[in-house]
Amino acid sequence: MSWETVIDEVFVFERYGDLLVLLQNSIWAGALIGLVGGLIGTFVMMRDMAFSVHGIAELSFAGGAIALLIGSDLVTGSLMGSIIAAVIIGIVGAQSRESNSVVGVLMPFGLGVGILALALYQGRSSNRFALLTGQIVSVNDVQLVSMAVLSAVVMAGLLIIWRPLSFASTDPFVAQARGLPVRTLSIVFMLLLGVAVALSVQIIGALLVLALLISPAAAAMNFSASPVKIVVLSVVFAETAMVGGILLALGGALPISPYVTTISFLIWVVSWVARRRRRSRGRAVVSESGSGDHSTTGSAPGRTVTVAGN
Repeated sequence: MSWETVIDEVFVFERYGDLLVLLQNSIWAGALIGLVGGLIGTFVMMRDMAFSVHGIAELSFAGGAIALLIGSDLVTGSLMGSIIAAVIIGIVGAQSRESNSVVGVLMPFGLGVGILALALYQGRSSNRFALLTGQIVSVNDVQLVSMAVLSAVVMAGLLIIWRPLSFASTDPFVAQARGLPVRTLSIVFMLLLGVAVALSVQIIGALLVLALLISPAAAAMNFSASPVKIVVLSVVFAETAMVGGILLALGGALPISPYVTTISFLIWVVSWVARRRRRSRGRAVVSESGSGDHSTTGSAPGRTVTVAGN
């Protein structure tokens, strides 16, 4: 396959305006998911739960595959799988090491159940492929409304527990000593995270959900240490990757996930380079400020030390 053929497959903008009108529900759905992913992704990074997101995504994939097999609603199946995984991780995985072991057990189980359900499914192969890599052409009005409602629930829940969750995420031991219900906050957050993962799976697939819930927040933390700026940048980066990926996918012959993941990765690479340069400049300033002229003066009864420099 030549390079020109690859470009023709990736970027096909024939009748692009008509596609924008026909698939505007997908664009709105992507904008909602980008907003939710950018907000909740900051807490995922603060709590070091990137591995948990992957585990929830696998159970969400299993729930969607089972729903596809029995002819039920795909969104409901994915949501049920995510909530089950979130409750298990939130209750059993109170400590970091225990949480990782629980996720490590759930991931292969969910992936195995999902593959079994897809193997038994006798319908269109495109539906099976969409659960793993995402799709943009299946968002109808009813699904858009349900996504909007679930997104509103997640954002409202985050706003309610924002301050105590921030405290518990920064220093859980001090928060628990001061009487905050750390375990309850963890379970509530895991439920909200499960809903966010289920929403993301519908668009970008179960295998690549980390590109939306992890990469934007990680890039935002590379650019700034301010909590407010991190949240704002995370939302901006998630919206750029999500909406930009959809707009590019509309003009191509590939699934949406390669576009979203590529944009997220490029944003993270730029942020990583910027952080490295900022640290290099900081070390240079420290080394320069540490240099100076030192002199000592003494007296008969004793010795007085005088240091001249920065």
